[in-house]
Amino acid sequence: MAVGDYHLPYASTPFEGPEKLLEIWFAPSPAHVPDAHAPKNGRKGLRNVPKQVWEDMLDIVKCKVLSVIEGEETDAYLLSESSLFVFPHRIILKTCGTTLNLLGLPRILEIAQNFASLPSVYRCFYSRKSFMFPERQLGPHREWKDEVSFLDAIFPNGAAYTVGKVNGDHWLLYLTTPGQTGANGETAPSSPDAFPLPPLQSETEEENEINQTLQNIGPETPVTQDYTIEILMSNLSPKAREPFFMAPPVEDAPSETPSVIGRTLSSAIGISDLFPPHLTTLDAYAFTPCGYSSNALLKWGDGVENGHDGEGYYTIHVTPEAGWSYASFECNVPLSTSASSSANDIPDLHTLIRRVVDIFQPGRLSLTLFISNVDNSNAEDDEGETAVEAAQRTFKSALTAHRPVSRSSGDSVTSRGDKQSDRMLYRRTDKINYQFGGYNLAFASFEFR
Repeated sequence: MAVGDYHLPYASTPFEGPEKLLEIWFAPSPAHVPDAHAPKNGRKGLRNVPKQVWEDMLDIVKCKVLSVIEGEETDAYLLSESSLFVFPHRIILKTCGTTLNLLGLPRILEIAQNFASLPSVYRCFYSRKSFMFPERQLGPHREWKDEVSFLDAIFPNGAAYTVGKVNGDHWLLYLTTPGQTGANGETAPSSPDAFPLPPLQSETEEENEINQTLQNIGPETPVTQDYTIEILMSNLSPKAREPFFMAPPVEDAPSETPSVIGRTLSSAIGISDLFPPHLTTLDAYAFTPCGYSSNALLKWGDGVENGHDGEGYYTIHVTPEAGWSYASFECNVPLSTSASSSANDIPDLHTLIRRVVDIFQPGRLSLTLFISNVDNSNAEDDEGETAVEAAQRTFKSALTAHRPVSRSSGDSVTSRGDKQSDRMLYRRTDKINYQFGGYNLAFASFEFR
């Protein structure tokens, strides 16, 4: 969508749908932020940063806040160009078009230090799919090597990777690991237990209590597994693209807001039913004349039925114009590779992939699963299969074989190929597994048969 505007460009102007994804961790977990045990109004760490401060940072990036939903653990900002997620200990900035994502990084580091007493970076990740129109990008985003140089100037020991075919669809990743020199000349730890705590320089009784509490954080402090699944889709079918074009307003007729239209559209095409609605808080926006974005906060975990065990997110962004149609789905809720037991459950990975693909009907798609190794038991299933191999098996079975897909009882996607015989089937064109410091990656690409 146009820089600084709330609307997608008209069809005569190519638009870069594939997003730039920047994720910065300032601590291993929410328990390691300075005010972890003394939250203000239930908020701690980066979530105490005023909204206006984030909006000023986004002015540098060249995008605007459209709306925000505040969860128990996460703030989800819907942007004119994609999304911003703020957690106590980390931030995720995802922007499309010709936004200047990386130019926001220095300001984010300043905000973390000045507003949340988080002076060093624990981990940094930057990734994106190969651009459709690289010549239209600005600043350091013109070429991958320029993006890497920009990040290297801040993180001296980062590592850059290209995953997939250089002359086809591929995925680019830059990451730092704990134990390397941080952005402010400090050294990040090799394990969460060694994370440097703020010095005891408090002048007030309240601040001293916070720091004394932090000193008690030890090996027993849990660090949950980090999990991100992305489904990046292009060449969407005409049938799938059609709902994302808005009808011209009727003169003198009452008009609905873009948020209301977005929620109605989400329900009509099945986005609202990707996850059980009773576990989902959805924020959606329909752009004029075309386009769509949504953020959702999800309750998940063993304690969901008895009161909420965890909070995750998913985000969807759609550019429907012919010639550069694109849709992305991203989610950080860990999904099982075993079948879910009921429609009220969080879907398994196979079901989720199929639901997303049935809605957008892409001609080509890439899937990435980026998962941390909290411990060895989380990296393998009961049969000794690694998590990434289990994911690759699920990617293939979801996209290359006829197989029924269960849907929640309220699912309304009856007109989008809900019958098994109508499902689009694909052939796999790439399968790549990577091991990084503390993370595993499963990457696969598929084309319509």
